[in-house]
Amino acid sequence: MLGSSLRILVVGAGIAGLAAARALRLVGFRPEVVDKLPASTVAGAGIYLPGNATRALRELDLDAPVRPFGEVVTRQRFLDARGGELCEVDLARLWHGVGECRALPRADLHRVMLSGAGGAVRHETEVTRVDLVEGASAKVAFGDGSTAEYDVVVGADGRRSPVRLMAELGGAAVPVGQVMYRSVVTGGPKITEWTAVLGERAAFVVMPMGAGRLFVCADEAATAAPADGLARMRELFGGFGGPVPAVLDAMEKVQVAVTDEVEIRSWSRGPVVLVGDAAHATAPTLAQGAAMAMEDAVVLADSLRRCASVPEALSEYERRRRPRTSWVLEHTHERDRLRDVSPETRDPELRQRGGDIFADHYRALVGPH
Repeated sequence: MLGSSLRILVVGAGIAGLAAARALRLVGFRPEVVDKLPASTVAGAGIYLPGNATRALRELDLDAPVRPFGEVVTRQRFLDARGGELCEVDLARLWHGVGECRALPRADLHRVMLSGAGGAVRHETEVTRVDLVEGASAKVAFGDGSTAEYDVVVGADGRRSPVRLMAELGGAAVPVGQVMYRSVVTGGPKITEWTAVLGERAAFVVMPMGAGRLFVCADEAATAAPADGLARMRELFGGFGGPVPAVLDAMEKVQVAVTDEVEIRSWSRGPVVLVGDAAHATAPTLAQGAAMAMEDAVVLADSLRRCASVPEALSEYERRRRPRTSWVLEHTHERDRLRDVSPETRDPELRQRGGDIFADHYRALVGPH
């Protein structure tokens, strides 16, 4: 077994990095955590956590601190572009025995995880170079000119991960032809369920996240972000039915991002290992980004706790995790393809068996990771 004196650096203080730091501390390690952003940076918009994300939070002993925030979601409704019913998914039944589904402000989740990570995050600390050292350690250079040597470097720095590039584990994330729009809306209509309105190559999803706030996550098939996200949303979704018109009327700010994904041959090289989006980012269609990152953290810490060497631990971590993240990628593509089918063909099929189709995208994730 590897001793608690193992020198571990976690690069990135988002959900993946803080989950990794928490998981490592729970099994006896004392990782350092650095992030290039200032401490004052506030995570924006909201986040939806499916049942397996809640289970991972429980394994990190952070589920109780998260419960006061946001709102539990027990059902998903799918509507056509006019607002007519297509199908629904009983989330309480789907995730029974696993965990509840919850929508909450991302900033609240981040604060809980920051507190749970233990120890101070060194903010405004950029990693500028990672060199593998003979003897299987890594020498890391920082933006302030300092250097340090580590037995494990965890790249938790997102889909555009500099660590991934510096360790020569893969290139840039690949755009998937999708633009995402996110917004937190106050003063909108009363919505009690996760609700998706499906149009032609575009979808508008809205859900409650407590205190009268709604989280909106919409997308369209496109390759470039518009200059004015709010104007584009009103243009794109202005003809939709259901709750969409009232939500758009109350909307004030929109975050826009071009979606990309990461698929690489190996997640580790020497003592450098990737977790979360740095290793396997997908489009957010299945809302599995946070869940996969937290599951990664739990498995990586367990592997380092049990294995006799770092190479053995990193190999076991990837062996245990890759089938699950590959499932998420495959079923993200499957759901996106279904959305892109013409409504004339798609909608009758969804009215017949849409609940089973959408629930099946998660069935493998109900089981343990």
